[in-house]
Amino acid sequence: MKIALVGYGKMGHMLEQAAIRDGHEVVTTIDVVADDAKVKVAQGDTEAIVRAVKSSGAEGIIEFSHPSAVLANIKALLPLGLPLIVGTTGWNKEYDNIKKYAQEVGGTLLTAGNFSIGVNMFYKIVAEAAKIMSEYSEYDVATWEAHHNQKADSPSGTALEIAKRVMEGYPEKTEMVFDAFHERPAKNQLHVSSTRCGNIPGTHKVFFDGIADTIELTHTARSREGFATGAVQTLVKLDNALKTGKLSKGNLYFIEDVIQFFFVFGDSPKSFAHKVHKTLWGRAIRRCSQR
Repeated sequence: MKIALVGYGKMGHMLEQAAIRDGHEVVTTIDVVADDAKVKVAQGDTEAIVRAVKSSGAEGIIEFSHPSAVLANIKALLPLGLPLIVGTTGWNKEYDNIKKYAQEVGGTLLTAGNFSIGVNMFYKIVAEAAKIMSEYSEYDVATWEAHHNQKADSPSGTALEIAKRVMEGYPEKTEMVFDAFHERPAKNQLHVSSTRCGNIPGTHKVFFDGIADTIELTHTARSREGFATGAVQTLVKLDNALKTGKLSKGNLYFIEDVIQFFFVFGDSPKSFAHKVHKTLWGRAIRRCSQR
């Protein structure tokens, strides 16, 4: 597949390596700052970005720029009609507006807080654990994440996805709180805390804390290569799903909409949740819930 990379920082370089390793061709790299990008554009010059993508002959796009630029980039790239993967986070509040715009122009994009297969497995484990632990009133729950000091937003998109799954399992948790507390937290509040330090690729924890003990679920990324590989593979899966009619053009999709295409079961295609349930961990969780 011929891929255009919009954003050519550290992650952009990893995306290029992952794409080449999987047998794809990176036909252009576009950035505002990077001197080694094939096309260097002025900040906010989305017309130059569109021209560069068009002239490259790209068949798909991966956007990994900056929270301050992502919305303008999306709006400029969607009318091209190419499958678009957006890894830049920090624009969650605009999902509804972008979905409407995608429908208007017939463009298709998919976004995720994290494209790592391991993280998406972690989402499902957290969701199952939250459902189980919510039945025990003596356990409270909170989440925490840490990333490198170059990350420009907090909490991370991954942390928000984790928190969303915790809240789905805990009906009493109806509000996420990101700031420091200056009074006792209310029972309906879920504390989602963040740390930015050094070169941490990404660590996410969920705490279930009771009187007698604490249960921690942790996902620790050793590098961002898993994210890069997952983003490239997701672009390919999105492209195939659009071509085969499994997904329709002119829409905003999320990782859960394509994750099922990564796993094929012998009898019939099944959900990613089913895959988790077939793991040893999934079976262990079910045993605990039945006691």
